[in-house]
Amino acid sequence: MQVVNRKREIGYEPSLVGAAADMASLVKVTEDNKKASYLLKVPKSASTQGSLIVKFKLKAIGVKGSWTSNAILDKRFRTDWEMPQVSSSISVDAPLISLYGYEDENIMTLACSDAVSDLKFEASLREEDNHFYCSIHFFTQDVLTEDYSAEILVDQSADNFSSVIQSSMNWVLAKSNLEQTAIPDRAAVPLYSTWYSFHQDLDEAKLLEECSLSKAIGYELIIIDDGWQTMDDNRGYDYTGDWRPERIPNTANFVQKVHDLGMAIMFWYSVPFCGKKSDAYKKFKGKFLTENHHWAPVFDPRFPEVRSYLVDIYCSALIDWNLDGFKLDFIDDFRVYPETETKELQGRDTLSVPEGTDRLIREISQALAAIKPDVLVEFRQKYISPALHKLGNMFRAFDCPNDSLMNRVRTTDVKLICGQAAVHSDMITWHKEEPVEIAALQFSSLLFSVPQLSVRLADRSLEEIQMIEFYTQYWIKHKATLLGGKFTAYKPLANYPILSAKKDDFCIVGLYEDVILPLEEFDFSELHIVNGKTSDSVIIKLDKELKCKMHTTDCRGNKTVEVDQHFTKGVHLVLCPPNGIIYLKS
Repeated sequence: MQVVNRKREIGYEPSLVGAAADMASLVKVTEDNKKASYLLKVPKSASTQGSLIVKFKLKAIGVKGSWTSNAILDKRFRTDWEMPQVSSSISVDAPLISLYGYEDENIMTLACSDAVSDLKFEASLREEDNHFYCSIHFFTQDVLTEDYSAEILVDQSADNFSSVIQSSMNWVLAKSNLEQTAIPDRAAVPLYSTWYSFHQDLDEAKLLEECSLSKAIGYELIIIDDGWQTMDDNRGYDYTGDWRPERIPNTANFVQKVHDLGMAIMFWYSVPFCGKKSDAYKKFKGKFLTENHHWAPVFDPRFPEVRSYLVDIYCSALIDWNLDGFKLDFIDDFRVYPETETKELQGRDTLSVPEGTDRLIREISQALAAIKPDVLVEFRQKYISPALHKLGNMFRAFDCPNDSLMNRVRTTDVKLICGQAAVHSDMITWHKEEPVEIAALQFSSLLFSVPQLSVRLADRSLEEIQMIEFYTQYWIKHKATLLGGKFTAYKPLANYPILSAKKDDFCIVGLYEDVILPLEEFDFSELHIVNGKTSDSVIIKLDKELKCKMHTTDCRGNKTVEVDQHFTKGVHLVLCPPNGIIYLKS
């Protein structure tokens, strides 16, 4: 992980291209070491749809791949004849693209302070001259109605790519005055979700039983997912929009029973959808972005009365049922569709869908905070834009049931861009006949995020419960490091086989493939190595001798080895059960 020496420079100052280029200005406002920021200003009189691109040119030296918030398992770099790499707006992804090198070092990261508007980012190799042509496309959907300004950050420091992405996104949050958003303590507690364990087959008695069982092993919050609002169990959205608790009719009483067990409770809502079998569909006919969505018509947030209706729905639930928060789903479906009206207001107060969505988010945030300042709000990947931090304080990985690899990759990607917000795993589930040593992958792979559990504990074996409790209690004990420590990711093109979090001189490392772990990378007096694999050993490398106390546990917390250990300089194989933990203390 030693950084290769090379000349680090953009090589070319950015340029403006497009119909508005002659009227726009781009001025360098800061320059510090290997970072620079530029202020873009565009008068509204220059507006022509799709009219402005900021371009950078970079020599293709030492570049291994590219990182965006939507790359998932494909973090290679692109060529200029491929599609743009990432589109960002308030409802989808983050306004950033990053090129990284062969030693995990940052090559160049571009970020924009505008996290609301529709933007497109590219960092593409041109084969004719072996340069990367990097660009940010402005006004790809909207026509300007007022003067526009945004800042662009260019970071070419040679730090670990994940550190640069985190600092760049913190810059975006700061530019939006969102970096100091308070995160309620309950946003970062282990929680139980009903989705994979119950789906829409919700039963009050069984739910309360799961609350009692999960509370006993460390879970303090439950999300009641889809199904509470309808007796229809077709996993469709025909009845969304009215939000009447048909399956849990005495909702306030049920919520009180959950509170009496010592747990907080959130309810799920699909914000944009208004099913054709709902009363709301008749009321808001003509006020949809589309009626041709494959799930349900999509509310048009540019209508003030649509926003007011949705705000009232959530405020009423918060007051009448004494909820602690909301899982607000499908924000990414607030977008422009082929039939979306973009020319005439006709009762809308803006033509911009991102602006209308931003107004909705602001109005929900202000109304809920006035009732309950510490209200919990979860958003899910891909709607993880920094602009959503004005309301959201929990950001979850996209659905990946029983897929520990995807959960690791997705939680890591979300963690890199979400500042101090609580990053949550997708819900944890596995088949009850899975060997417990393999099932434990679901926990070891997401240690650096908040665990969301979604199995019916009443139906699980003692071994499974022991594993769940061990990992949950380990996470609770070390939450300050796992969530609040310096987080570093390695080898993105290999799906992050090594992750680490460090606080003071205590470090936790997750190891997810049979690769050599270089301990010299981690300066520590205490180190935990989580063997997040199905193999029974870990290979470590030391650049000097290490005398320490060492013990290991299996995935249920049973101690397997306890010794005074003397490691010489070099490579060593350390035995550890699959998904067990190695504890080293010097």
